[in-house]
Amino acid sequence: MIVLGLTGSIGMGKSTAAAVLRRLGVPLYDADAEIHRMLGPRGAAVAAVGKAFPGVGGADGGIDRRALGQRVFGRPEELRRLERILHPRVRAVERRWVARARARHERLVVLDIPLLFETDRIDRIDGVIVVSAPRRLQRERVMRRAGMSPQRFAAILDAQLPDREKRQRADFVVHTALSRAAAARELAAIVRRVKSGGWRRSRRLRRLRGRTACAKS
Repeated sequence: MIVLGLTGSIGMGKSTAAAVLRRLGVPLYDADAEIHRMLGPRGAAVAAVGKAFPGVGGADGGIDRRALGQRVFGRPEELRRLERILHPRVRAVERRWVARARARHERLVVLDIPLLFETDRIDRIDGVIVVSAPRRLQRERVMRRAGMSPQRFAAILDAQLPDREKRQRADFVVHTALSRAAAARELAAIVRRVKSGGWRRSRRLRRLRGRTACAKS
């Protein structure tokens, strides 16, 4: 079974790409959606997050994600504390999801992980799809979002690996600037190539894993 990671900087069109892959019949694990469930009513991380960040509980019994965001945004130590709570739980769910897909003898699955490179998640994937668009278009898309400001956009970009570097590390780059239809065609071609056996597991990714392992040692 081939496991591809799907990633891309904010505003690049990753959510649209994920929807296309689902329509193509590719099983897709959504890390962000899992975090939302964990922070929702009766979520698996509610108790731990509420204890670590008093006052962020929501009226519905889950975590008020806006309040939590205000507590950690621009505070690296607080953000790392939150990640230490969430990441092990999300990865455990991901491992079980991949195991079930493998038991079904799926040929291809995709892990939708926004901070794939930033959180060193490359150890469990065979290759990477990066969605990309010109900086001007990225900014236009992001600034249309509710509650976004130039300062917040800049801070988010500072926390993410630059698009140029993501493209350099990618096995497949999907361009989202022209149209959704064009991006969908690129994704369909990737799926056909991987499922047909016309693509081998990423040598580039193996080299990157080696560099990451050396940096941690």
